[in-house]
Amino acid sequence: MQRGDFPGVVAAVVRKNENTYFAAFAERALGLRADDDRLGVHSMTKAITGAAAMQLVEQGKLALDVPISTYIPRAADFQVLEGFDANGDPRLRPAKRPITLRHLMTHTSGLVYNIWDADFDRFVKRNNFPLLASGKEDAWYPPLKFDPGDQWEYGISIDWIGRLVSHISGKSLGTYMQENIFGPLNMTSTGYTLTPDMASRRVPVHQRGPDGKLTEIPFTGQPQPLLELGGGGLYSTAPDYAQFVRMILNNGKGPSGQVLKPETVALMSKNAMGDTRVVMLKTTVPARSENAEFFPGLPKSWSLSFMINEQQAPTGRSAGSLAWAGINNTFYWIDPSKGIGGVFMAQVLPFVDGRTLQGFYDFETATYQANA
Repeated sequence: MQRGDFPGVVAAVVRKNENTYFAAFAERALGLRADDDRLGVHSMTKAITGAAAMQLVEQGKLALDVPISTYIPRAADFQVLEGFDANGDPRLRPAKRPITLRHLMTHTSGLVYNIWDADFDRFVKRNNFPLLASGKEDAWYPPLKFDPGDQWEYGISIDWIGRLVSHISGKSLGTYMQENIFGPLNMTSTGYTLTPDMASRRVPVHQRGPDGKLTEIPFTGQPQPLLELGGGGLYSTAPDYAQFVRMILNNGKGPSGQVLKPETVALMSKNAMGDTRVVMLKTTVPARSENAEFFPGLPKSWSLSFMINEQQAPTGRSAGSLAWAGINNTFYWIDPSKGIGGVFMAQVLPFVDGRTLQGFYDFETATYQANA
């Protein structure tokens, strides 16, 4: 912060039975409050959506290895993008196998993001194909980049899980989360909708330009109608998200009892895609994201909701720990071996901006040094 690397950050460290550190640092005129300000956590929504789906798996209402077309029939019609012909038109073919919930959980479904996939970005622009933010039904049925199960690539898989949760529960995703996750975990400041009071405490997002300078991005309010997507869209606070981290550390137990069964958390904490490994995400929109990979050279797998580092990370994070992030450079990790977890929330673009990412790594390293 003293170097001016980023305009503000909220950070937390938790253990199973206590919050060991909460702090906020900012250059905002009104300051930044660690316990109160709302930040867009974006893809940190995904782990919560995964937990919601696993609750339905526990109840027998969803199954990991059943085609999702069992629940939403049109999902049987996905096609695979094999490339483009001499005229630039896409070459499509039927998928060799159906998408399952396990494929969605592990990002091995073939559903990708155009921001990190040049071929899909080309398809979107060539065909004026709608993205999920458009709210159009066809946006849920893009071509797959590969056959389900063949490889890993980050994308809208968890958005599809959110759709399944809403479809099967008969409730909006936000309502389901409030009743079954936020309420039981006392996450009173987390949700998709920014009330006027919440909006007044929303932390602004800054864009780093080519010259390294940061400029605040004007906020024009939430879109209407508001989309409640499983892959992103939640606002939260560091203490609230830390409650979710502690629930995973406590084998599914929250302040009001079990949110997930211990055996479910154990299942969610294991590699669920075999020998397939996480690879670098190569950006198509440098202003939104740099090329993204955590701990390059370190083998990483994916569980039923989380990235897993298969070896100890340079920061001190144990092998087998769980983690992920949000595009505005919000990060969390959960280390079951050492019983510790952390949250680091900035509001800066592009994703994995070098200075902000280094700030997160430095914070995590200091956490392990302090808890050695």
